[in-house]
Amino acid sequence: MRKHYILDTNILLHDPNSVLQFADNDVIVPIEVIIEIDRFKHEMSSRGTNAREVSRLLDQLRQSQSLAQGVRLANGGTLRVLCGSDTGASAKNAYADAEILRIAREVQGADPGTKAVIVTKDINLRIRADALGLLAEDYTTDRVGLADLYTGRIELAESREFIEQFAKEGAVPIPPGFSRYPNEYVLLRGNNGTSMSMLARVDAACQRLVRIIEPKKPLCGIRPRNKEQYFAIDALLNEQFQLVTLMGKAGTGKTLLAMAAGLHQVLHTKSYRGLMVTRPMTPVGKGMGYLPGGIDEKLAPWMKPITDTLETLIDTGGSIGGRRDARDLWNNGTVDVQPLTYIRGRSIPKQFVIVDEAQNLTPLEVKTIITRVGHGTKIVLTGDSYQIDNPYVDSSSNGFNYVVDRFRSEPIAAHVELSKGERSQLAELAANLL
Repeated sequence: MRKHYILDTNILLHDPNSVLQFADNDVIVPIEVIIEIDRFKHEMSSRGTNAREVSRLLDQLRQSQSLAQGVRLANGGTLRVLCGSDTGASAKNAYADAEILRIAREVQGADPGTKAVIVTKDINLRIRADALGLLAEDYTTDRVGLADLYTGRIELAESREFIEQFAKEGAVPIPPGFSRYPNEYVLLRGNNGTSMSMLARVDAACQRLVRIIEPKKPLCGIRPRNKEQYFAIDALLNEQFQLVTLMGKAGTGKTLLAMAAGLHQVLHTKSYRGLMVTRPMTPVGKGMGYLPGGIDEKLAPWMKPITDTLETLIDTGGSIGGRRDARDLWNNGTVDVQPLTYIRGRSIPKQFVIVDEAQNLTPLEVKTIITRVGHGTKIVLTGDSYQIDNPYVDSSSNGFNYVVDRFRSEPIAAHVELSKGERSQLAELAANLL
């Protein structure tokens, strides 16, 4: 049944192409939303980038038809921009919300037989709409619920003979009726009370179970401590995987394993020219405001977790590339720390790239980052969807979940969910209890 969808500003800033995602329905953008979009277009941030992209898209659509009368979209729907009673007003949030509610009631009254639905990420606006008897919902096109999120690992019970054959040959055909995703990790357990177990991985063609990579020596002093970490090491060291996503709560070793594997492949196997590390600059709590100094000084507080990880590796495994100080690894170019702000437009070849805290990115930001990857580059995203500091995404709409869900069937990608904390007993209790 055809519907009228009235979009809030936060939907367009979250996904500039959202106007194209409502199938053959009528999409309505209030003029007050356009005024709000205009306020953000000068920002040098992902929100500013999205605002400018929205403006370009609407300008392109209006070339052939009138936005006031309705533009026919390729999916069979229409797009309209509706004017409020005062198009010259300065659009503050309260005013824009009131106009969205007014337009929704007006649209519903003009066409009672067709549902009018407000689409917004503002919970309070959804509550106000419900109180007025209007329909309201969140933008669900790019949402991936945690309960439905791909874990990248399963358990499989098989006979002693099957497991012994796998241990001997290192690869066996996938059991009949066992349909899985490429590069999914498997804990093989013996059935009928057999205590045997082995770790395996579904091959890229989904035809065989193959043995995972288990390094004979520690990586910068780091050895895997549980089966999920063994799976993660295999994904990080396998050069066939161009994209690796590691999900887990605090203390499971996501960043530590990624850094150790990256440095090992840069300094020892020479598989990559360098290690590039970046993370979103999203503060926990109130921001610190303006930071003085050059780019290195401004970056230092945001990248301190990376420095801490490097120092842990040095304390555990000794010098890295002949250096015993984390800052020296930055200065000599072994580790390149970059702000995400300046990644657009770059091409990054032959690098081992780590994007830490990826759960704070929007789907569009993640797309921007991954499309920067050049030939021979491996990109690793680490994140915890239960710890999100970005107010514009949540546990279902963040870019990290989006990537995990979209790449689960791709032979060049691997995903591992780590569940057991190894940082300390206190950190593990805090992650579970708080």
